[in-house]
Amino acid sequence: MSEGTAAAEFAARLRELKERSGLSYGVLAKRLHMSTSTLHRYCNGDAVPAEYAPVERLARLCKAGPGELVELHRRWVLADAARGRKGAPAEAVAPASEAPATDPGAGAAATETGAAETQPAAPHDGPPRDEVPEVSDSGAPRPAPRSRRRTAVLAGIAVAAVLGGVTLGLSLSGGGETDGDGRKGPVGAANAGDGAGEDVTASPSPSASPSTSPSAGKKEKGAPSTSASPSAAPPEAAKGGAGQADAVPLTVRTAPYTWEDPCSQRYLIDRAPGEVPPPPLEQDVPAWTSAVGAVSSGGQYVQLTVQGTGAETVVVEGLTVRVAGKRSPLAWNDFAMGYPGVGCGGNVPTRSFTVALDAARPVVTPESGHRDFPFKVSESDPEIYYIKADASAYDVSWSLELKWSSGSRSGTLTLDDKGRPFRTSGNNGRPAYEFPLGGEKWVPEGTTKLE
Repeated sequence: MSEGTAAAEFAARLRELKERSGLSYGVLAKRLHMSTSTLHRYCNGDAVPAEYAPVERLARLCKAGPGELVELHRRWVLADAARGRKGAPAEAVAPASEAPATDPGAGAAATETGAAETQPAAPHDGPPRDEVPEVSDSGAPRPAPRSRRRTAVLAGIAVAAVLGGVTLGLSLSGGGETDGDGRKGPVGAANAGDGAGEDVTASPSPSASPSTSPSAGKKEKGAPSTSASPSAAPPEAAKGGAGQADAVPLTVRTAPYTWEDPCSQRYLIDRAPGEVPPPPLEQDVPAWTSAVGAVSSGGQYVQLTVQGTGAETVVVEGLTVRVAGKRSPLAWNDFAMGYPGVGCGGNVPTRSFTVALDAARPVVTPESGHRDFPFKVSESDPEIYYIKADASAYDVSWSLELKWSSGSRSGTLTLDDKGRPFRTSGNNGRPAYEFPLGGEKWVPEGTTKLE
């Protein structure tokens, strides 16, 4: 589906909901904490939201039913994915001289196609040294020698081969980061996303690795090398590249700074109220929390967008919670993101789950009346899962593991916050503050006078 078609169909859904609500763009924008012009662009198809959360809140305000929410999820994911594919041809024509840095097999491919003959630009403004004609003693021009060009070509091929061999050697030796089960393997590029406001980390951690025979090191000259772990496949494998049997057949976009609604979102910050900036817009939360060192307070709402990379069906079998550490709750000030007097709330979205982080063994549990795993996904049928993790007695560092299977293949993806665990702390007894709508500073919670 083209970018324009996907965006147009998504915008049509938004317009339908807006018109049915009977509310003006101005009223809806105020309740969604966004500008009227931004909402116009979304509904006209001029822009696709980088985050799904404001779309979901718009649907709730417009009284969308469960079926409509599911379809709206799907339309947004397709529109967002189409937007993410924009510019892909430009990436496909990257110089072959850069390929060995990311793909062990790129050097060989470049040699076969002749692309390895590309030479770096001359370090001066004049013509390349090989193109300057030499002059004999008699003054007659002498044909330019080709030995230096041939030497440069051979040197480039040698460098590509060495880099490819080193990368492959690291893969075979099991180098890389250690996953949640203690196995080693590089953090895979199993994620999709444009990186705009959404932090994604999904490290493939296959459940089984093919064994190698003792005679593997005695194979015939020229026989292809195979990695002992599917997770050692190059990044292109995660995108469904041809010939990559061990490719992870799905992508996961993790958004750890999603808001269920502004009224329920809070952060603990080790600063005085006068040193904390006003509440951010939701799309600015990652930068805001990083700047003030904020930690999710009382609960954290994580959104997972799971999509297949091809037409084949992938079964998402379940999610497991991994706790990295538990400590006493942070003794910091508590800041509420919702403005006093501005309404929030709505229906619980489909595919919603809860996690009680205070439990001895936290588990992912579906919300009342909601389906549990497994689910099926493909490129045209994505799923969005909402994980609400609560904490009151501890400061908890945690992550998720997503188990998948497709045909004879299976594996596990570790989901966290850019390689770091999620962090959620209890807030019982902490000084709480709110920011009045149109105000200039934080005030003790409950002291704002409503008109």
